[in-house]
Amino acid sequence: MKRSSLYSLLLLFFLLSIWEMVVWLRDIPELILPRPTVIAENLYTHLMSGFFFIHIYTTMVEVLGGFFIGMVLGIGLGFLVAQSKLVRDIFHPYIIASQAMPKLALAPLLTLWFGYGFMPKIIIVALVSFFPLFESTVAGLTYVDREKVSLFRSMRATPWQILSKLRLPVAIPYMMSGLRVAIVLSVVGAVVSEFIGANQGLGAVITNAMGMMDTPLMFSAFILLTIIGIFLYQTVELIERVFLKKYIYARGNGK
Repeated sequence: MKRSSLYSLLLLFFLLSIWEMVVWLRDIPELILPRPTVIAENLYTHLMSGFFFIHIYTTMVEVLGGFFIGMVLGIGLGFLVAQSKLVRDIFHPYIIASQAMPKLALAPLLTLWFGYGFMPKIIIVALVSFFPLFESTVAGLTYVDREKVSLFRSMRATPWQILSKLRLPVAIPYMMSGLRVAIVLSVVGAVVSEFIGANQGLGAVITNAMGMMDTPLMFSAFILLTIIGIFLYQTVELIERVFLKKYIYARGNGK
């Protein structure tokens, strides 16, 4: 284990110990702030009973489904807009306007149209994850050294060659950064959309636990959401490292 990882675990243990001690010494009611040991027991009990599994599955479907749609639309439209200043000038005001509008305010309307199933949540997640992917793609493809572009054109490179050999290598780190941001926002979008109207999902668990005043269950759902967010973020980072390593290797071998 790395020294930094060990220090992080020690810090976590220290903070949890302080939390446990303060709640115990001040005799804070469980309804207001449960002890970490109570939360851990609640989480273990509900995991062993299988209570959380359907909710984890529901939230993951919403997150991954919406993220995939947002990724395809964001990167695809980003490529289209970045190729032409005219197209960028036409579409950009509408894209900015779509982001200025609070997307989560659409949740009740989407629920009215599509019901309480996966569809309205996936649409919300797609809308939330779209913009960082679109912006990062446009930025990566646009912010290229003009002298290098002029050099490629002086060598009679085709637009496809300029895109694949110059613009795309510059854009890939930007796009990967957008993916990391978008996957975290996807979890947030899925959970908040579940707050508004859902029968299943970790957001629905939090809403129901709040109605029952079951604070330990709320914290258990928070922990699971945090684990899901970290897992998805780390997965994107792993894909990024593997992809960039293979991409750099392929370019180094002239493929």
